[in-house]
Amino acid sequence: MQNIKNIIFDYGNVIFDIDFKIAQTSFQKLGITDIENFFAHKGHNQLFDDFETGAISPAEFRAGIRKAAGKPELTDQQIDDAWNSLLIGTIQENHDLLLQVKEKYRTFLLSNNNEIHYEWIINYLKTTFKINNYDAYFEKAYFSQHMKLRKPNTNIFEQVLKENNLNPAETLFIDDSPQHIEGAKKVGLNTLLMTEKPAQLGSFLKANGIL
Repeated sequence: MQNIKNIIFDYGNVIFDIDFKIAQTSFQKLGITDIENFFAHKGHNQLFDDFETGAISPAEFRAGIRKAAGKPELTDQQIDDAWNSLLIGTIQENHDLLLQVKEKYRTFLLSNNNEIHYEWIINYLKTTFKINNYDAYFEKAYFSQHMKLRKPNTNIFEQVLKENNLNPAETLFIDDSPQHIEGAKKVGLNTLLMTEKPAQLGSFLKANGIL
């Protein structure tokens, strides 16, 4: 890809498989109705935005789920299991790919995340791949709950660009969510919508001239 010197990767459904439908089913089993408005890929209850920006704690998030389900007796574990059910996993090949990409470009991770998912993912990386985090795979990894910002708002992209002295005209953003792509375009980033499953990340990058 011509003139691109930097790449910002999304995480979920670009590098790591997630499945919103599984989480929807899990939340329905807890007692939540109108699931498409409560939690879906293209939109969700304010509770999730607040959790992803660190505006509320895990305890407050769980209280919100209990209220939405109308079941104050739900345990923390039941709620965490339902919420984490959307996290599927990744493959070693994608980690190898990230190292290849890092040899050619300055690379960054930018993920809408939250404390419960982050803890699960870090434990998963340790137990499955014997790595502690993504520090070796990117120049820097950014997570929304630490930044107090989230995609698709332009300020999250602006912060990454400013902190790393990146020229948006030389920077590519890869994400599977059209609304996040639109946010990135507003700050002048080049964008690429991920249209394959994470298992096909290598062929996707090659097809788009990145590798």
